[in-house]
Amino acid sequence: MQKVGILGGGQLGRMLLQSAANYPVETYVLENDEDCPAAHLCHHFTKGDIKNFDDVYQFGKGLNALTIEIESVNEDALEQLEKEGVKIFPKPAALRIIKNKIAQKEFYKQAQIPTSSFTTTQNLAELKTKEDFVPAVHKIGMGGYDGRGVQIIRTIADIDKGFDAPSVLEKLVSIHKEISQIVAVNEKGETALFPSVDMVFNQDLNLLDYQISPADLPKEILWKVEAVSLKVARDLKSPGIFAVELFIDKNGDVLVNETAPRVHNSGHHTIEANFSSQFDMLWRIILGYPLGNTSAIMPAAIVNLLGADGFNGEPIYEGLNDLLKMENVFVHIYGKKRTKPGRKMGHVTILSRDKIDLIHATNKVKQIVKVIST
Repeated sequence: MQKVGILGGGQLGRMLLQSAANYPVETYVLENDEDCPAAHLCHHFTKGDIKNFDDVYQFGKGLNALTIEIESVNEDALEQLEKEGVKIFPKPAALRIIKNKIAQKEFYKQAQIPTSSFTTTQNLAELKTKEDFVPAVHKIGMGGYDGRGVQIIRTIADIDKGFDAPSVLEKLVSIHKEISQIVAVNEKGETALFPSVDMVFNQDLNLLDYQISPADLPKEILWKVEAVSLKVARDLKSPGIFAVELFIDKNGDVLVNETAPRVHNSGHHTIEANFSSQFDMLWRIILGYPLGNTSAIMPAAIVNLLGADGFNGEPIYEGLNDLLKMENVFVHIYGKKRTKPGRKMGHVTILSRDKIDLIHATNKVKQIVKVIST
């Protein structure tokens, strides 16, 4: 039985472990919080810092493989473990590219992958010399996650809202659609594509509000999305699951926004909606099994359950009983001990063969459920 470790014990680690029950694998989790969502589902829990070299190195020694649920891990330790024969998904070299927004954009440029025009800034003073680049989006190079570390600069007056640290300044794109394309790559270099996803964002929080799969795209644009996403995954030269987020602009051009080197919020619907989920697929890749069937069983939508404004504390899921009365609705509560405004506390997957029904149901879910606190 293979021993596989997960760096991070949040909701993604929790869902990975739920899928691991289908395979002969002994699971290990490294996380600072002993009450994290994944702690009670793994075979072995270790309290430690995923950003600390010694914690990650000592945790990984003796394991067959390691994967991540978040990018902010110590890749130096992963590189050392890789040299000693531990398989890492994704490879540390790919992780180094993706976790630094500057390196990620340079990677797209060098690989001739279409992306928005950009420049880099080292500090706020240098940002103020880039007025000709406005309107733009300023993304901090390291540490941004889930809408944090992203600032839209629409006018010159907004420049002071930028980051006083190494960052990427991207020309603002006239967006028609935002798409996620999840790509699976095994150690043989074989690939599988999940159906692409239409993403609708909460503009205030810069978080995914809801999504629908499969995306409603003309065939020619869908082919571009798939081809560009495959190139991103293949050029990273690493096995794993990659969520490639793309813009389709008003001219129909396909541009890569950014890539996540792991299971991703935009693939959560695959648990119920696809023959092989993104979580199942990652276990297949790690354990050396054949890639799964990514075909959709039924079209699906996801609504994120976010902590309501003005509430901090032990969560209460208001409206849950009414939600569970709806047909073809699947509720996933992440097990987080505290809610706060905008925090992802769970998601709801809705299945229907009719797209109008899906959109209607997503709006109904948003009206029914509210995450408050005691």
